[in-house]
Amino acid sequence: MRRLTPVLALGALLLTALPAHAADGPAHRGSYGTKAPYAPQPSPHGYQRPPAGFEPVFTENVSRHGSRAATDSEDGDLVLALWDQAEAEGQLTRKGEEFGPTVRALEAAMAKVGYGNLSGRGKRELADTAGRMERRLPALFKEIADDGERIDVVSSGQGRAVDSGTVFTDALAEADPGLKPLIGPARTDKDLLYFHKAAGGAAYRDYIAGDQRLKDTLSRITDQPRTRQAARGVLRGIFKDAFVERITDQAGAAEAVYNLYAIAPAMSEESPGGAGWGMERFVSRRDAAWFGYLGDAEDFYEKGPGFADSDITYKMADVLLDDLFRQVEAKRAGTSRLGAELRFTHAEEIIPLAALMGLPGSTEPATPGEPYTYADNPWRGAAVSPLGANIQWDVFRKGDRWLVRMLYNEKETAFRAGCRPVAKGSAFYDLDELERCFGRK
Repeated sequence: MRRLTPVLALGALLLTALPAHAADGPAHRGSYGTKAPYAPQPSPHGYQRPPAGFEPVFTENVSRHGSRAATDSEDGDLVLALWDQAEAEGQLTRKGEEFGPTVRALEAAMAKVGYGNLSGRGKRELADTAGRMERRLPALFKEIADDGERIDVVSSGQGRAVDSGTVFTDALAEADPGLKPLIGPARTDKDLLYFHKAAGGAAYRDYIAGDQRLKDTLSRITDQPRTRQAARGVLRGIFKDAFVERITDQAGAAEAVYNLYAIAPAMSEESPGGAGWGMERFVSRRDAAWFGYLGDAEDFYEKGPGFADSDITYKMADVLLDDLFRQVEAKRAGTSRLGAELRFTHAEEIIPLAALMGLPGSTEPATPGEPYTYADNPWRGAAVSPLGANIQWDVFRKGDRWLVRMLYNEKETAFRAGCRPVAKGSAFYDLDELERCFGRK
């Protein structure tokens, strides 16, 4: 989440008192936004069988890296500076006395893992996802091993994406040692899997840096009384009221606490005994939900469906959608010896791709002048792109007919409106139909 305003000045700014905030409750997944750890979403009644006579011949995915440490120590440094001062002045609440040691331990764990690197949980998420892929398609992976087909691995080149690919393919090789020599050396393609920072993202970067409507909309969402109330709710759980009143940027300080709360589940395996960090003690469910909404709003406008009259946030993902089709078409044409194409990337790519493809939750942009809210839009970061999010296409063949099934976070998912499956309610689509539906020919 973008820092709300410059932080860590202590002064005498006074705000009006707010009503008592909701009592602390258990953390809920939605409040973590795109930092929510991965949870597979299998189809409730199991996976459909392909139509009679069709056999799996290819699979491909686009996966976000797994759970990770925070990218830097900024949030921890900020709140610990406040905490140290409050401790010295006797301005901590009883609960607040536990906050500093907890944050110091969490920061030490993230430093040990390496800021921005995969955590133990992240590695497990990727390995488990690979194992489920292999178990869903045993005939395909046996054929890959028997026929000597290759498995191509490509990433953004960023450490956590590279490591995700390594963990994923190591798990495949462990499940079937015959696959190990067929897994190609990992390669980097930033144009494909880091497009928001590559040449194809130039117009997008101009939008993020200078679009006044974007800035005004996000300011309108953030600069609400509820933000100030939530900030005071968070801070008053840690610091005594007199100290809270002296924090010039209460929203920024509370956001730093929230950011630590949001990243803590991703670091659960590094916690003492693996039992978790208990950061939900310091952020009420109600206040966490509000800061989670602010983060979702930013991601919605900066990476997702955005404004209804613009495709600037997701048009650049066409390079990735094109590659999904290109790999299947090459297989059909007989010009590819790949059995699997595995891609590892980031939220900045998964979220635009979901919007471009019209995946569930990413179909509704916001009307200009009517800011995104939870009440009128289904987009949620924790559902669209949690840590470890993935989109998978499985390809089946019978003679000269080719079918494609899509999984989104491992749930069978219909292609966008206007694409016709082979039968009503079926998860399978003719490749020719998908090419028509997506304007491929």
